[in-house]
Amino acid sequence: MTQEPTVPRSLAGIGTTALGVALLRAQESSRPDRLFDDPYARHFLQAVDPAFTPWAAGPSPATARFLQVMAEQVAVRTRFLDRALLDAAERGCEQVVLLACGMDARAFRLAWPAGTKVFELDFADVLAFKAAVLDGRGATAACHRVEVATDLRQDWPRALAESGFNPGRPAAWLAEGILYALPPEAADLLLDRITTLSAPASMLALDHMKDSELLRSARADISAELVDLWRGGPTENLNAWLTHRGWQPTVTDIAEAAAACERPIPPAFDPARADAGHGWLATAHLPKPR
Repeated sequence: MTQEPTVPRSLAGIGTTALGVALLRAQESSRPDRLFDDPYARHFLQAVDPAFTPWAAGPSPATARFLQVMAEQVAVRTRFLDRALLDAAERGCEQVVLLACGMDARAFRLAWPAGTKVFELDFADVLAFKAAVLDGRGATAACHRVEVATDLRQDWPRALAESGFNPGRPAAWLAEGILYALPPEAADLLLDRITTLSAPASMLALDHMKDSELLRSARADISAELVDLWRGGPTENLNAWLTHRGWQPTVTDIAEAAAACERPIPPAFDPARADAGHGWLATAHLPKPR
């Protein structure tokens, strides 16, 4: 018998951004020129009481402004990170780790190579809600999917190891929508832990952005908690931050990534706007010993 979805407490407050991203992915998936197809995103929103979050309540001036500011960024980011993970898996990373996965449906919607194991890390109630929605739709994972109930502020490496992760084998890591929400020391700890768990030939895919007046204003239209979402993340630029821990990074400006997808520059990162910020997408590889 399929379990009825229970909206997790972890998706309240700042955690509601997972539903905001689901809405953006659902909207992108409805476009004829979509950069990806996520047929599950809208189902997460349909399972939520509109009184719980503005993202499920239908169009409003507040959500419309935020979506206008962020829609292209999330579309381009999702496409970039999808390709990075699939490329790593095809090159031999049979383990894929999605950190703070939220409503990420990559385990279901991407064409993973045979033998790929995808670890999804998030709070237990988030994973339970997600599983209930997907089970209710008869969704089948396109890989060996492993749920890891944990808190990234706690000893998540131990939880990952207990779930079958092998640090002796290459892995593809995803840190999407995480870095800017972490204080600098927490961001450093996250990368240190990823590095410790990574065998040579591992890959890390991530995004990062610096706050701006435009982003703050758009978040303020939604809630005061979203205004405080930004904690800064790494104090170094991404190239230096990753290189100092042995990774070989390739950092792409979000405007450049948008152009490669034949999409306009996301307003929040348009250098022609005085109120815009900066955004980046990156992949990094851990080299094999010579």
